[in-house]
Amino acid sequence: MANYKKISVAEAPRTELHDSLGLTGAEISINELPAGASVPFVHAHKHNEEIYAVLSGKGKAVIDGDTVELNAGDWVRISPAAKRQFFAAADEGIRYLCIQVRENSLESYTANDAIL
Repeated sequence: MANYKKISVAEAPRTELHDSLGLTGAEISINELPAGASVPFVHAHKHNEEIYAVLSGKGKAVIDGDTVELNAGDWVRISPAAKRQFFAAADEGIRYLCIQVRENSLESYTANDAIL
């Protein structure tokens, strides 16, 4: 059995990679909202922080009542308890990556976790 799995992601409004890659420590999704659209609900999490990377386009996130403008290249980390909702700009869509991981679970990283 291989120690890796590769997939190709088709163009879709939302793709969750948990099942297709067999992820065990994170959930990753690729999301796209057309111009003028929004995620139709406000949400928070019980345990997981979310890290968002704006891949293209522009929009905004409303996080605990604060409006955060989003543009390609931006990264945002949101605590589990924060209430959030995402919107595409009126004149341009937005495509973003969301990485969801349990808050305070990172014990080591980069060189500290490497075996050379």
